[in-house]
Amino acid sequence: MGKISVETCHIEGLKVITPQVFGDARGYFMETYNYNDYKEAGIDQVFVQDNQSASKKGVLRGLHFQINYPQDKLVRAIRGEVFDVAVDLRPGSKTYGQWYGVLLSEENKKQFFIPKNFAHGFVVLSDYAEFAYKCTDFYHPNDEGGLAWSDPQIGVEWPIPEGMELTLSDKDKKWGSFAEFTESRNK
Repeated sequence: MGKISVETCHIEGLKVITPQVFGDARGYFMETYNYNDYKEAGIDQVFVQDNQSASKKGVLRGLHFQINYPQDKLVRAIRGEVFDVAVDLRPGSKTYGQWYGVLLSEENKKQFFIPKNFAHGFVVLSDYAEFAYKCTDFYHPNDEGGLAWSDPQIGVEWPIPEGMELTLSDKDKKWGSFAEFTESRNK
């Protein structure tokens, strides 16, 4: 392998990837994705859509998922710094309802692979951030689901500095609890 290093997480399927960066006086070069390297690392997905967002400090996006068209995602921060979170929503998983978070930044150049059936979100910690991600299914606006970012049952420990005001979309302010999600799934 050599071009990327892969760190597994306590939640099966989640992976933190660090690409090899070649730097000199001119700047740096890195491959942000190479199918063969990722396949060798156990990430053998076909990505069909790339997305990018820009956000200011304190923007929190999430926790999102698609219900009938779940997506694997490969996410990274191009500029700035975000704390990125995945919540396990896989039925029967031994880590169902657990979360994992990773700091992604333009400095560390880490990427986070999130398999299907996870909720995903991030908060911007720097003054400005550009966030990019690859998906294995297309965006279906009528298939969106979400969880309340602050649900105490999930208990995400967002590293929000004291005094930092959060900015959420109207939709993200209205998502239900993990208990409501689980109950609706079991009907």
